[in-house]
Amino acid sequence: MSRLVIAVDGTSGSGKSSTSRGVADRLGLRYLDTGAQFRAMTWWMLTHGVDVHDPAAVAAHADEPVIESGTDPLAPTITLDGADVATQIRSDEVNAAVSPVSTVPAVRRRLLALQRQIIDAAEDGIVVEGRDIGSVVWPQAQVKLYLSADAAARAERRAAEAGATDERSLKATRASLEARDVIDSGRATAPLVRADGAVHVDTTPHTLDEVVDLVLGLVAERVEKAEV
Repeated sequence: MSRLVIAVDGTSGSGKSSTSRGVADRLGLRYLDTGAQFRAMTWWMLTHGVDVHDPAAVAAHADEPVIESGTDPLAPTITLDGADVATQIRSDEVNAAVSPVSTVPAVRRRLLALQRQIIDAAEDGIVVEGRDIGSVVWPQAQVKLYLSADAAARAERRAAEAGATDERSLKATRASLEARDVIDSGRATAPLVRADGAVHVDTTPHTLDEVVDLVLGLVAERVEKAEV
C-alpha cells in the first residue's frame, strides 16, 4: 500500500486524540491534531485584541499567525509565532472562543492548506484527527473513521481531564460539548459529518486500549483488502 493516511473525525470528547496518538505510535506513523491548530489561531486572535465574534475582523488577520505542529505521537507540539502554546490553547478562554473562530471560512482555508502540507510531508504515513479530515482535508485517506460517544460519557472524560468531577462541573461540561456539536455540525464551511466510507466507532463502552486495538484491526483489514 502507498503511504498510509488515517483520517479520524468525530465529536468533542469522543477520544479522538488519545486514540489517534495510540494508533500512530503502534504503527510508527506521524500524528496531527488539527484541533490544536484552530485553538492556536484562536489564542492568537485573543492575545492580539481581535474580536473573535466579528468574522470580518478574524478573517482580516487569519494569515498572520505562524503555526507549527510537531507530529511525534508521543510528544506532539504546537507553537505560535515560535512560542510553545500547548498549555494556553487548553484554557477556558480559548474553549469559549474557538467555535466562532473555527467557523470563519478564511481561517479554515488557511489551516486547510497547512494541514495538507503537513500530510504531504509525512513520508511514512500519518494519523490525522479533527472534524473534517475525511470529508474535506484528505478525502482520499485509505482509512476513514468517525468516533463518537454518548454525551454523558464525553462529559465525564472531559471533566476528569480538567480535574472537576462534581455534578455541577459535569453538567456544565456536557452543555458545552453539546453546544459545540451544534456549531460544528451546522456551520456552512466544512461541517462535522461522517465522511463517505468512514467506519463509525462508538467509544462509549470501551477503554482506550480497546478502542486502539479495534482501530488497528480496522486498519489491518483495509490494508489487506488494498493489497489483494
